[in-house]
Amino acid sequence: MTEERLINIESKLTFQEDLIEELNKTVYQQQQKLDQLEEICRALARQVQGLAEAGNENKPGYERPPHY
Repeated sequence: MTEERLINIESKLTFQEDLIEELNKTVYQQQQKLDQLEEICRALARQVQGLAEAGNENKPGYERPPHY
């Protein structure tokens, strides 16, 4: 009975080690994807900021509407 119990414990330990390794890989991949998405967000924010600044340069401070 002791030998069977030891084999059962070893099997569970092996399964847990495999599961932890798989979870570590998943977390690593998710972190890489998060890093990519954060960089994309920063690039988009810079692009929007640049477009906003370019749009403000071409507009006069105050212009009377054409219907006056």
